Amino acid sequence: MTDIGIASQEDMKKARLPLGYRDSCANFLITLNKCRHKGNFMPWNCGDERHAYEHCQYKEYAPNYVKRMKQMQQQVQASKNEAS
Repeated sequence: MTDIGIASQEDMKKARLPLGYRDSCANFLITLNKCRHKGNFMPWNCGDERHAYEHCQYKEYAPNYVKRMKQMQQQVQASKNEAS
């Protein structure tokens, strides 16, 4: 997977991405959507692009998930300590 840079607001607007998808992985989504249109939405045509987009989504989500779980564990532990 190669990093193709961050999409600008103008690029995302031209690609007509919904606001919910305008994140740091939007550049991969734009590439994936172009491939999908070129290949008539056949799922086997854009496997590499889809993998790159999903990998970017995972890299963005996983660290935040771990951080939230640690915070939640600390809150539970703190509430247990207060109750004792």
